[in-house]
Amino acid sequence: MRQSDAADGALPSNAANLPTIFTADKADERLDVFVSRVADITRAHAQKLIIQGLVTVDSAKQKSNYRLRVGETVAVTLPHAAPLSVAAENIPLNILYEDSDIIVIDKARGMTVHPAAGVSSGTLVNALLFHCRDLSGINGVLRPGIVHRLDKDTSGVMVAAKNDAAHLSLAAQLADKTMHRKYLALVCGIIGEEQGTIKGRIGRSTADRKMMAITPTGKDAVTHFRVLQRFKENYTLIECRLETGRTHQIRVHMNYIGHPVVGDPKYGRKKCPFTINGQALHSAKLTLKHPTSGEIMTFAAPLPDDMEEILRELGNDAKFYP
Repeated sequence: MRQSDAADGALPSNAANLPTIFTADKADERLDVFVSRVADITRAHAQKLIIQGLVTVDSAKQKSNYRLRVGETVAVTLPHAAPLSVAAENIPLNILYEDSDIIVIDKARGMTVHPAAGVSSGTLVNALLFHCRDLSGINGVLRPGIVHRLDKDTSGVMVAAKNDAAHLSLAAQLADKTMHRKYLALVCGIIGEEQGTIKGRIGRSTADRKMMAITPTGKDAVTHFRVLQRFKENYTLIECRLETGRTHQIRVHMNYIGHPVVGDPKYGRKKCPFTINGQALHSAKLTLKHPTSGEIMTFAAPLPDDMEEILRELGNDAKFYP
């Protein structure tokens, strides 16, 4: 069971919040799938909202398996969040931007984003609760404010929502691909093409449930890449742009084409000649539309020191920003 599903069980039966309106953009999509996608919540959470009457289609209640028609209006009313049981912790944060709606962080490598099995403290959520006090409750007790995630050992830019309206806006941008994310990665081997696109469905590995893999039953995943620099020591620095946001997507896709990310403990090569604790993967740039003002905003984070040092070892002193 996913941790977010466990948190969803605390939903109250009523809500005073105003509904957020969405327009169906795909023919024949299930209602619960649509709500899960646009609100960035689990499908189980979406089904509970539908059962509780907090979702309507053209002002009428429907079942989870209702098939939407393009143009239908879906109203989603989010219940008040259950009281948080995750402790606020005074953990330093590298804040790139903050206002009453959003907070943008340059996450350090080694920091887990939210509590999960075996991890109850020291996460980004613990730090945000101390700093902000006001985070959206859409993702329940364990993931307040979290719209998208970075792996523990991936550094760089990510945004969190400070209220439910901001969360829904950002989640919708992720769903319709108007939020843009660019990563820098150092991968093994020399990539011959200047740029390319990797398409491969990603799902749980049948050999190891803690890992992801390319599988026919997985979810669609698309990664675009372009080469920034090739090193004679048999490494390539690339920029990746995500069209989808699957778990471990860049790491799985690069390994799939034979160019695993340097230092990747799950999908990389067993021996790493560099000093780096985790994969050489960095969320370098994030572009979004501000939930209230509508302003297009771009945030960038420089490469962490360990990745900069690796590039210097490979003979390059340049600063790379996508």
